[in-house]
Amino acid sequence: MFNKQKKKKKKTYFGIFLSVFLKLALIIFVVCLVGGIIFAVYFYNKYMKAYDAEAYEMVESGSREDFKLNSPTYVYDEDGNLLIRMRSGGESSYLKYADIPQYAIDAFVAVEDRTFWSNSGYDLWGMLRVIYYYIKTRGAERTGASTITQQLARNSYLTKEVTFERKIKEIYVAKYLTKKYSKEDIMEFYVNDIYFANQYYGLEAAAQGYFGKKAKALSLSQVAYLCAIPNRPAYYDPVKYPDHAIKRRDKILSDMLELKMISEKEYEQATTEKIQIIDRSGSTIKDYQSTYAIDCAVRYFMELQEFPFQYAFDTVAEYQNYEQLYEEVYEETKSDLYNGGYRIYTTLDSDAQDELQKSLDEVLSFDTEVSSTGAYALQGAVTAVDNDTGKVVAIVGGRSDPSGTKQSYTLNRAFQSFRQPGSSIKPLIVYAPALESGYYPGSEVQDISVTEGKKKGVDSTKLTGEPMSLRTAVEKSKNGCAWQVMANIKPFTGLAHIILMEYRNIVPTDYNLAAALGGLTYGVTTAEQAAGYAALVNHGLYRGQTCIASIKDSEGKEIYENKTAVQAYTGAAADTMVDIMKGVVIRGTASKMNWYAEEETEAAGKTGTTNKSKDGWFCGVTPYYSVAVWVGYDTPRELKDLYGSSYPASIWKACMKALIDGKPAKKFVLPNVMPENPVTEPATESPTETPTEAVPTEELTPENPEQPVPENPEQPAPENPAQPSPENPVQPSPENPEQPAPETPVQPAPENPPSQPTPENPQEQSLPESFSVTPGV
Repeated sequence: MFNKQKKKKKKTYFGIFLSVFLKLALIIFVVCLVGGIIFAVYFYNKYMKAYDAEAYEMVESGSREDFKLNSPTYVYDEDGNLLIRMRSGGESSYLKYADIPQYAIDAFVAVEDRTFWSNSGYDLWGMLRVIYYYIKTRGAERTGASTITQQLARNSYLTKEVTFERKIKEIYVAKYLTKKYSKEDIMEFYVNDIYFANQYYGLEAAAQGYFGKKAKALSLSQVAYLCAIPNRPAYYDPVKYPDHAIKRRDKILSDMLELKMISEKEYEQATTEKIQIIDRSGSTIKDYQSTYAIDCAVRYFMELQEFPFQYAFDTVAEYQNYEQLYEEVYEETKSDLYNGGYRIYTTLDSDAQDELQKSLDEVLSFDTEVSSTGAYALQGAVTAVDNDTGKVVAIVGGRSDPSGTKQSYTLNRAFQSFRQPGSSIKPLIVYAPALESGYYPGSEVQDISVTEGKKKGVDSTKLTGEPMSLRTAVEKSKNGCAWQVMANIKPFTGLAHIILMEYRNIVPTDYNLAAALGGLTYGVTTAEQAAGYAALVNHGLYRGQTCIASIKDSEGKEIYENKTAVQAYTGAAADTMVDIMKGVVIRGTASKMNWYAEEETEAAGKTGTTNKSKDGWFCGVTPYYSVAVWVGYDTPRELKDLYGSSYPASIWKACMKALIDGKPAKKFVLPNVMPENPVTEPATESPTETPTEAVPTEELTPENPEQPVPENPEQPAPENPAQPSPENPVQPSPENPEQPAPETPVQPAPENPPSQPTPENPQEQSLPESFSVTPGV
């Protein structure tokens, strides 16, 4: 018998690797754990203690009066005249706890905060969920599981800025509110503080506003219906979306049944009860100045709350999600504005407003058709911007009401109605960007066949047509030229400029060549166009879209700051574009306006007309003002003789004459005008002599739908049309070669945002007819 010697087991490479890996993982874990603890201690000492102390001071220095409605907000015109006193419908409607219907108390507890009676003002699990979703969505999660006390804390003591910091502060304030006040007190404050849409604050105001009765007289179904609104006032608005509120009412009743707050019988009766609210549409603000001033103020307060304004979107779905978020935050912010006790001072000139309203009414007085809404069927809109300040001085959202009242003023078309701009968009997204990309006023461009350019597989940059200078193409508004120039610079490059200038409804499906002719999915407003043209006349500097001069809080403290100006175009491109557009007024499509027959002040502008004369535009500038005019029907339809050079130009002329009346004659100061062609000649401005009888030379054809039929087809072309030298043909390279230009543009559906076109599913593009209204007052 012999002893076997045991062999020593040899380690494999895998075993060595696994051993080292586990040791490293352990070390990393320990380091992270220690680091996490150190960071947590640091964060708590540096921030959490400060938040805690700040919350304690807020609550302890406050009183029950903090939860009463604040003072009304006042809006004034340029001369200090009161335009509107903004107030909610909830004044003198405060409910003591004993007067709050038990159904309402139970409903809010059931749907908003089931631990209300026992929690410390915050829900720990809800707090963890907020942190989890904040990290998971990289800060994109806007709301969390806030208790009733947290909601009260946010509404009464904090801003609505969407930050993790505010959420932490909210929790601390809720904790101290719970220590200072009883649960009954907190419920009383909450029921009277929350917003029920349509400027109703508190349950009593909502009960009387929507049902015409006191809160204690409401049925279970009516109580649950009202309690549905505060969660998302814009979405559950009983006036706009009554079905939304019904669905949430039923959820609330189901939650109450689950918690045995109501019986099966009560539940069945309440869910089958028909809800009929009172039509309060007659109480809406009906003043074009006031509605615009409120919109500007609301958007400014959204900026203060760091709302992520967005103007470029990768997908249609992203745009739709943003619009929903925008509407909800807009409505919440507006509700705060109504009771904030602010004094809002604007640049709106009431005398100028009257003159612009008169001009619009007189030019369109030939059409007396009245629509089902009680307003005139044929409508128009005008916005005027002071070029010195960049602020709106007058804004007309429609014709005066046929009845002589302001009953139909609820829609301010000047900033709420988005319409196809036709050729009036060309200077902003085609020609000024082209001047930045290598073109000159005298560069040769081709008036190609747009019909041919729209065909699948056709490279529009390779097509040929009647050659002419870029200057002449603008003056005659040649669509084929604009189409090919856009094909050269690419839609992404062109549209980037108006996105920079905060045009709100530019969507992914707009990045195609049809945009060069104004074929946009939703369109633009006169407020946007006036601001865009003001940027051109101000050497490319965009200063925003607003009429706000000052905002003071309830204590008289100034809280308004002007927007930082943005260089939307180079000075050379902007000045040259204005110089080119002078020719539109002198000898181009707007020459029939005969501006210089009556005025010495220089003017420049661009006409625009969509297919079948459904929309007419004239956007123009003088050294003093930039004014944009739109004419058309709210539901697009053809109007004979509607061209940019007809009614819109007539309105523009009357408006501008009124605005500059009494001011000395003035010429544009354009120090950066480019030469007609590279190097060949010095920079000069086009002649400004008063023209003789001049008319457009362009005929109305399928490829040029926006142009008026000339009265004198023999009218000669400009005396000295500049042409590029053969040695220097200009073919600019795109600034963004990765951005494709769809060969077959997309035709969107009027009612809904379209989907992106694909090579497998090309769609033909024609000028859309969609009509849309933004969230607003």
